Amino acid sequence: MCRLFGLHAGNDVVTATFWLLDAPDSLARQSRRNPDGTGVGVFDERGRPELHKEPMAAWHDTAFATEARELTGTTFVAHVRYATTGSLDVRNTHPFLQDGRMFAHNGMVEGLDVIDGRLRELGAADLVLGQTDSERVFALITATIRACGGDPSTGVVDALRWLATNVGVYAVNILLSSATDMWALRYPDSHELYLLDRRDLAACGPEFHLRTKRIRAWSPHLCTRPSVVFATEPMDEDPRWSLLEPGELVHVDAGLHMTRDVVLADPPDHLLRPADLSSSAMAE
Repeated sequence: MCRLFGLHAGNDVVTATFWLLDAPDSLARQSRRNPDGTGVGVFDERGRPELHKEPMAAWHDTAFATEARELTGTTFVAHVRYATTGSLDVRNTHPFLQDGRMFAHNGMVEGLDVIDGRLRELGAADLVLGQTDSERVFALITATIRACGGDPSTGVVDALRWLATNVGVYAVNILLSSATDMWALRYPDSHELYLLDRRDLAACGPEFHLRTKRIRAWSPHLCTRPSVVFATEPMDEDPRWSLLEPGELVHVDAGLHMTRDVVLADPPDHLLRPADLSSSAMAE
């Protein structure tokens, strides 16, 4: 499956270093399949989005993903892609940017033609530049935010309810970020998404160094500053990693105030099971 990472540092501008893959000589031991793209995005000290992303056309083409990337800002989103739809193209590589918000997705939905029809109804077909289900999910969220008066939380919930009713859904785990806020949603229970609440620094370890086989993040600033982290899997031994409930939406604002609500209590009407997925999706 694709890997997600989100970091919200609140009002503080911090510097963090990211590695999206480990050294090339270790890749073959980590996965049966090569990632198809990597990307990291940040909202900088002026609230401007920066995207650093690149598809990976071959197993040995790992220079972009393995080099350290030092970024400074308030919110960060990183993604390692395993393609189910869309060619190996930068337009199909996460994170995506629309209406000043960044988005990354882990999961799979079907019925892309149905989603395209809905986007035409909403006058938002031009938001889709690539071929992926992920970008279409983001476009639907963006269009729904516009339609409901600009409230991202309401837009996310309404868009996901439409997906749950109208198309086949295997998983829609998302990270949505602006310069001041971050939203995370896990739906339904097919894939995991975790939260690490580091707002109480007294309970944190002496350093900020999180790592898995796919994404690593290090920051000297965040050793002494509060933050909230989202990830596909726990990234250290901290016992405070908590698994989001199926259908749970988490919102973290600029002051690191957090709300957690189960907004999609029921499974999708057309829930996809592993047996329904293509061989490429099953290989993730």
